Amino acid sequence: MGAVKGFMEHPRETPKSRPVSERLKDQTEVYEPFPLEKYQEQGARCMDCGVPFCQSDTGCPLGNAIPDWNDMVYRDKWEEALSLLLNTNNFPEFTGRICPAPCEGACVLGITEPPVTIRNIEEIIAEKGFENGWMQPNPPKKRTGKTVAVVGSGPAGLAAADQLNHAGHTVTVYEKADRIGGLLMYGIPNFKLEKRIVKRRIDLMEAEGVIFKPNSHVGVNLPGKELLDNFDSVILCCGSEKPRDLPVPGRELDGIHFAMDFLPQQNKRNEGDAIPEDISITAKDKNVLIIGGGDTGSDCLGTSLRQGAKKVHQFELLDQPPEERASNNPWPQWPAVMYTTSSHEEAQERVTKYNISTQKFSGKDGQVTQVHAVKIQFGEPDPETGRRSLEEVSGSEFTLDVELVLLAMGFVHPVHEGLVKEFGLNLDGRGNVACDQKKMTSVDGVFVAGDMTRGQSLVVWAIAEGREAARSVDEYLMGYTFLPHSEFL
Repeated sequence: MGAVKGFMEHPRETPKSRPVSERLKDQTEVYEPFPLEKYQEQGARCMDCGVPFCQSDTGCPLGNAIPDWNDMVYRDKWEEALSLLLNTNNFPEFTGRICPAPCEGACVLGITEPPVTIRNIEEIIAEKGFENGWMQPNPPKKRTGKTVAVVGSGPAGLAAADQLNHAGHTVTVYEKADRIGGLLMYGIPNFKLEKRIVKRRIDLMEAEGVIFKPNSHVGVNLPGKELLDNFDSVILCCGSEKPRDLPVPGRELDGIHFAMDFLPQQNKRNEGDAIPEDISITAKDKNVLIIGGGDTGSDCLGTSLRQGAKKVHQFELLDQPPEERASNNPWPQWPAVMYTTSSHEEAQERVTKYNISTQKFSGKDGQVTQVHAVKIQFGEPDPETGRRSLEEVSGSEFTLDVELVLLAMGFVHPVHEGLVKEFGLNLDGRGNVACDQKKMTSVDGVFVAGDMTRGQSLVVWAIAEGREAARSVDEYLMGYTFLPHSEFL
């Protein structure tokens, strides 16, 4: 701990956002450069507390040695900080940008003061690594002769591939889309994660020997049996891609789309692809309704504004979060409090309406033109189940004019058609792929990681899952493993 009184001398400070009028004209990240000495001051705020909850199961599932690399940043020991960070996190340049930072919610300083800016420090450590040439290809010196197929190139698949490649196995990653990266490439807007960052990492992994196969939809245009026949082991990292639908009257009208049909198209446009007119989804000059108030809904909001939407509304079924922690949400739990995303800043006024239930859609000539909704209220939790009753507020019905509706209500489980069905995988009670403690599915030699078995979650959990699956596969193939264990899985 370098600065004994750092948390007393320096307030929490984060990079400032670019002016809204400027950033709505482009698709690049929203933050301005932050002076290096400011990062060091923020590192000095770390208290080096006796029990660092930031790296516990309520903080970072990767077990990042956060206080140590905070101190290294403060002391200008950037290369040492990078080396320590990479021991536990394969992709700090991703988590430093898009992770909601549960580590900060569990920061001990956060009990009485604003927490340490852990996520921003993590990002700058990674960027210093690339900037100074410390992130060079490091292929294994010796190959084991074992082969592994990884299905899915999102954060779980990439983490598993990276770990197994460094263990000396020959790894091939199959991706159904035309570009590698999974949700990192096509699920997250550029203004949160520029795709040059994803491509930079893919290029590095490729230089280290990982083989990437885009346009390979296992179970659709590539039989899963080929993987079972040609590889010593398989890891499935296909995500939780079955979206939660809204079965109300009028759902069949044109102009109502799932968020993940809308967001990837803009990312493709950013890459220079032309979207055919008959399938193009755009918010330009339209009244837009986003149903769902989470991160995906926020991504739809920021994207709609950049496309030139006339007006954007957002519905959330749940209550508006409190400004401060509730009594049943104590530290070090993730703080379920009100926060404003960059997209909501860009909207200038709060567009989200809470406690709203969509009753039906109506339209003209097959096209949606209106949404009919009502305000709802929740009753007290049932003492046995904990569930709350939901009642409509009498007289609160209202109608809005809309030409585009985006459903961003989360995901229920992985897609069962195709690969899951072909492999004959057992499912758990929620429809996710079942596995044992070592991440093996009901099929011998076939492992699973990430949202496909965990359910929809955070990128940092996906990386942890991929690392753990890699450890189990290494042990399965070799009879032993030196790959680290993810202690919180």
